[in-house]
Amino acid sequence: MQQLTSRITTTAKVSSLLRTILLKEAPSSSWPPSRSFSTSSLQQRVKIPEKVAIPGDLVKWGSLGFCRTSRFASGFKPLEPKPLDSIMDLNRANNRSPEDLASIWDDYHLGRGHIGLTMKAKLYRLLEQRSSDCRYFVVPLWRGSGYTTMFAQVQLPYMLFTGLEDYKARGTRASPYFTATFYTEFAGSKDLVLIRGDIVFTSKLTDEEAKWLLEKTQSFYLNDVRYKLVECFNKEPRDFEFKDVLRALDMPIL
Repeated sequence: MQQLTSRITTTAKVSSLLRTILLKEAPSSSWPPSRSFSTSSLQQRVKIPEKVAIPGDLVKWGSLGFCRTSRFASGFKPLEPKPLDSIMDLNRANNRSPEDLASIWDDYHLGRGHIGLTMKAKLYRLLEQRSSDCRYFVVPLWRGSGYTTMFAQVQLPYMLFTGLEDYKARGTRASPYFTATFYTEFAGSKDLVLIRGDIVFTSKLTDEEAKWLLEKTQSFYLNDVRYKLVECFNKEPRDFEFKDVLRALDMPIL
């Protein structure tokens, strides 16, 4: 028992030391994106079942959240993004293995109102390629006996998520619930991309829901079969069937 306690104590000290070396400050509640996107318009209004029908002019939603002059729902003001070198010491991080960095990054954001994930550089490049051609998608988030449909825009290095019902109600004034920033500083040297998710409205999403949403949205872009649904949504909206998304996620069709 004494040996086990000693091992746990030693591991905790090493873990604490790594975090002290790499992570320069605790993450704030700031929301990363601060620049504006230029987005290409979709040619047609997307038509899917009544509960998740998207109103026209998707392109305006894509410009939300990236400069202080953008219009938002009442009371919401975007903050400046956090560059990676304000979160960790990049010089010291360069001396660490990809496995160490991934573990520290994930653990560091746990329970802080943020989401920490990582991905391989090859997958990031695929995500970048596909999202440049198909920026929008809808993902159902299961809650209790039904689902809430989330509307996503993917324009790397950022992802934006808002509730579809909020978008229908507020149009261009709809505020993102959740954003994600992809940091590629270690893509070349360590084959590692760091992902930081920030929940803008904790009343709208839990940490677990935000992580699930981010992972599932990525899966629709990275999985060849699922990506066909993303392509259909963006390029052939009249043929898009939302029930196919539900089936892909093993959710019941209500």
